[in-house]
Amino acid sequence: MRWMDIASAIAAQKHSNCNVVTASVDNISFSRPVPLGNVVTLKAQVTRAFHTSMEIKITVWAEDIPKGKRILANTAFFTFVAIDDEGKPQNVPALVPQTEEEKLLFEEAARRRELRLLLSKRKDLDDNSDLQKYFKKS
Repeated sequence: MRWMDIASAIAAQKHSNCNVVTASVDNISFSRPVPLGNVVTLKAQVTRAFHTSMEIKITVWAEDIPKGKRILANTAFFTFVAIDDEGKPQNVPALVPQTEEEKLLFEEAARRRELRLLLSKRKDLDDNSDLQKYFKKS
C-alpha cells in the first residue's frame, strides 16, 4: 500500500507540478495475492483534476518472470491535493482525456468524487447529487 501511495503521489505531482498530500484512498482490497518472489509493477494515472485535487487510478500487477505469468493484483483510486510552500491548497491544471478509456475514467471520476464527499459527510445527498438515484431516503 505504501508503494501505491508513492506511485500515485508521483503522478499527481507530475500533473500539478506542486507538492501534494494524500487526501483519501478508496477501498484497497487485493483481488489476488502477490506471491513471494514476484515482480510488482505499479501504474499510476491521473483520471481527473478538479480545482485543487486530483484523482489517481493505481493498478498493481504481479509477475512471475520464470513462468511468464502476470496477474492483476489490485486497482484503487487515490485523491491528492496540491499544496503550496505554506501547505495551502493550490489550483491544478485541467486534465484533457484523449482516449475513450481516459474519457470514461474522467466521467466516472466525478461520480466517485460525489460518493467520497457524501461518505465523508462533506456533502449532503440533497445537494443535487447525481447519486440520489442510487440511494433511497428514509
